[in-house]
Amino acid sequence: MSILSEKYTLANGVEIPKLGLGTWFIDDDKAAEAVRAAMEIGYRNIDTAQAYGNERGVGEGVRTASAPRDELFVSTKLAAEIKDYDRAVASIEGSLQTLGLDYVDLMLIHAPQPWSDFRGGDYAEGNLAAWRALEEAYRAGKIRAIGVSNFVQADLDNIIEGGTIVPHVNQLLVHAGNTPTELLDYCTSHGILVQAYSPIAHGEILSNPDVAAMAERYGVTVPQLCIRYTLQLGTVSLPKTGNPDHMRSNADVDFVIGDGDM
Repeated sequence: MSILSEKYTLANGVEIPKLGLGTWFIDDDKAAEAVRAAMEIGYRNIDTAQAYGNERGVGEGVRTASAPRDELFVSTKLAAEIKDYDRAVASIEGSLQTLGLDYVDLMLIHAPQPWSDFRGGDYAEGNLAAWRALEEAYRAGKIRAIGVSNFVQADLDNIIEGGTIVPHVNQLLVHAGNTPTELLDYCTSHGILVQAYSPIAHGEILSNPDVAAMAERYGVTVPQLCIRYTLQLGTVSLPKTGNPDHMRSNADVDFVIGDGDM
């Protein structure tokens, strides 16, 4: 499981483990146990969000885990609905309090639009206002890196042109059935590391016969093949699970997918 010790370096010099644990759909009262189990296996990258409703449990898991805090990389996300400076400032402080942590390693704007209007209206000014709050928290040492999630090129351009810090990360839906190549290349060209959420395609890819056949050829499971795919794209892979057996299996990806299969 050497992947658990491998890291990328963000544009600001902060290191981030290549494989992380996604906690979407892990209930708050089960999150601490899941985080502790992941730490015992060797995970050091934990991803949560205000919208997941489990920051309290994730924070408890981080504080009570066997690994020291300075070895861990903890991410959370500003709720997609927050598109003004004052609410963003309050919400950043709220996350720190709910997590029970002095700082987080990464905080993202969860989406460029509120979920009720996803890919809908123009929230450029609101995103810049929220970004300004993140920049200030970053400079104050409350956040070690800042970024965005679900941002397409126009959304990124708005932040790059209107802010003072280029996002360190863009967390995107990336899997073998959804690979936004142009957006990945754009992020790379601006020094923005992409994190791949739902690398197993919300489980839908498990029933794809072509992917299953390829996994069988490599002697691996479909989830392992899909996680390896996102890693070979140069992204951080964030499979979500509360099951320790799945955590171990997801980290057992020390093989290489051939160029043709990629």
